Amino acid sequence: MFPLLFLAYVIAVKVFKKTTPNGKITVYLGKRDFIDHLDHVDPIDGIVVVDNDYLSGRRLYGQVTTTYRYGREEDEVMGVKFSKELVLTRQQLVPPAAKTDLTPIQERLMKKLGPNAYPFKFTFPPNSPCSVTLQPGDEDTAKPLGVEYNVKTYVAESPDDKSHKRSSVSLAIKKLQYAPSSRGIRLPSSLVSKGFTFSQGKLNLEVTLDKETYYHGERIAANVIVSNNSRKAVRNMKVQVVQHCEVTMVNAQYSRQVASLETKEGCPIIPGSSFKKVFYLVPLASSNRDKHGIALDGYLKDDDVNLASSTLMPEGQSPTDAVGIFISYSLRVKLNCGTLGGELVTDVPFKLLHPAPGTVEHEKEQAIKKSRSIERSHYESSRYVPDEEDNIVFEDFARLRLSEAE
Repeated sequence: MFPLLFLAYVIAVKVFKKTTPNGKITVYLGKRDFIDHLDHVDPIDGIVVVDNDYLSGRRLYGQVTTTYRYGREEDEVMGVKFSKELVLTRQQLVPPAAKTDLTPIQERLMKKLGPNAYPFKFTFPPNSPCSVTLQPGDEDTAKPLGVEYNVKTYVAESPDDKSHKRSSVSLAIKKLQYAPSSRGIRLPSSLVSKGFTFSQGKLNLEVTLDKETYYHGERIAANVIVSNNSRKAVRNMKVQVVQHCEVTMVNAQYSRQVASLETKEGCPIIPGSSFKKVFYLVPLASSNRDKHGIALDGYLKDDDVNLASSTLMPEGQSPTDAVGIFISYSLRVKLNCGTLGGELVTDVPFKLLHPAPGTVEHEKEQAIKKSRSIERSHYESSRYVPDEEDNIVFEDFARLRLSEAE
């Protein structure tokens, strides 16, 4: 009889850390991405380690801020600013102003980091916008437009005192949304017709998508049916994925193509004939790196960056109630009937999001990200500091952001 071998697989927990320039304060976060579930948002929980002798009677404060840039810095004149920075929440961390219920990762870190470790927890206020970055142009040198969040800790006599760079830490985080666990059974569709002056009959266009919600990197299938009962001919057609951005602060709207194709297949579609075909498009951020104004939900230089996810609204609320940058998508089909005939255009809305936790697609996405993270760790081993005893992997926050900015 062969002996039974029992294999134990231990999954290490990654923790992000960042230390002040003077080395006296270190902040630890279990994650950088926090999910908006519509009815609640993941709390921002972490640990701060501080040298008590360094405080000398002073206090350590923490706050969460959001910066909303909706205009270029070079266009700011006469004291008019195109950005707003808001402090969403602020707490006294050391000495602790209130007792905090510990999460499992906080408990493990408290045991490892010793008596100078203090837990903290922040919560996002209701209706806070999701993180979005608008891709700058080649000539733009200022900070990109969009919505960003930061967790900051600083030493001061009172919470309103000005902080010093040598004793403060700022960590950029993201607030994101996931797709619903069920993608639904409704197939989005649109049916439009166009008549022509001094001509009988109409040109009919029907477009149907195979899903209502797509995941980032997933192929979009559009079933296009053209019935030409008019006296005009369709010369060619365009199929596009369009990203729509609504900047609520200035009530501005604009759209960008993020995937497109133009074809003359089956054309000209002459009077009395019809055409049917399924077109496939894959909208990717990597295919739009040269387009100014494309909305992204990741860091600009991150290889894993995606197009901005569709903005989901709680039931009973409309896009006009949203704060920040509202993102939506549609598949657009254009039929070109020549100079005199003009175009027949229709848009079919859909959602583009990350898969929800617990789904097979989410597990695949996480596996890909993990493999890329392992590759980066082999490339620069100093970025990771493993602890075999507690199965915790510390990743330096500043070093990570530096590599993404290069």
